[in-house]
Amino acid sequence: MSDPLSDVVRLLRPHAAFSKGISAAGRWAVRYATFGEPSFCIVQEGRCVLAVDGEDAIALETGDFVLLPATPGFLLSDGRTQLPTHIDPVQDPLPDRDVRHGVQDGPPDVRLLGGWFRFEAQEPTLLASLLPTLVHVRGVPRLSQLVTLLSDEADHDRPGRTVVLSRLVDLLLVESLRATPGASAPPGLLRGLADARLASSLRDLHARPAHAWTVAQLAERAALSRSAYFERFTRALGIAPMTYLLAWRMAMARDLLRNHRVSVAEAAEQVGYRSVSTFSMAFQRHTGLPPRRYARQHEADTRKTSASPSH
Repeated sequence: MSDPLSDVVRLLRPHAAFSKGISAAGRWAVRYATFGEPSFCIVQEGRCVLAVDGEDAIALETGDFVLLPATPGFLLSDGRTQLPTHIDPVQDPLPDRDVRHGVQDGPPDVRLLGGWFRFEAQEPTLLASLLPTLVHVRGVPRLSQLVTLLSDEADHDRPGRTVVLSRLVDLLLVESLRATPGASAPPGLLRGLADARLASSLRDLHARPAHAWTVAQLAERAALSRSAYFERFTRALGIAPMTYLLAWRMAMARDLLRNHRVSVAEAAEQVGYRSVSTFSMAFQRHTGLPPRRYARQHEADTRKTSASPSH
């Protein structure tokens, strides 16, 4: 049986994790500009307030875990200080050492272990439509253990480090997402999977993406009328069923062209298009490039990255 959440994580291919300790004391507030990469933190001791752009502010306490799949701008503070220090993690990367905010001496009021990683597949549309902007999990010790293991692995250059980090980030991502209460999640994949009727049709779409699905077929498998299914799906996932299917097919097609070196015709067939020209038009509308040019550009980018002295 297909598992849509695992499918998404496999396609995104999280990897290359970095971490550091963050502490603060006294009166403090820091405003981080948009970062774009996925980031996470666990509160090891104390309390603080997190206000992510577009979301309600939340009070974090010891043991809380936060994941920001695309890390928009956010404010982290003691909850009282109004004038923050501004930090741009893109223009001014944080130092390798642990970070201290507020009063620099003495014991901290709050300690966090934070970090970030990358998705090998850059799928901003997929992330925006399927995953919540903010994942906040309370009372799941396994997440604290995973962050600690990840931080330890990131800090040491041991044999097999890259493989271990990739597996730990996979686990961290899946554990945090499935620990999120799906019924109360914002529209997206987690909320859809929490609905038993919709979950079965989502599994069908992921198991057989090349099938010529119709809303009527999916509604029948969910034991709902066509109109009731369409409304329920759109409300839960934030997009219509066929729009979701198209987005998933195009994400799979990009993945096939990037990593499997299949021909355009083979990619078209695997995602449900009998006509290469129809597939090419749909791909260009969705991606902005014809499939052949997309594949060549990715290959050129990969060669450039591999030839870089920093790699």
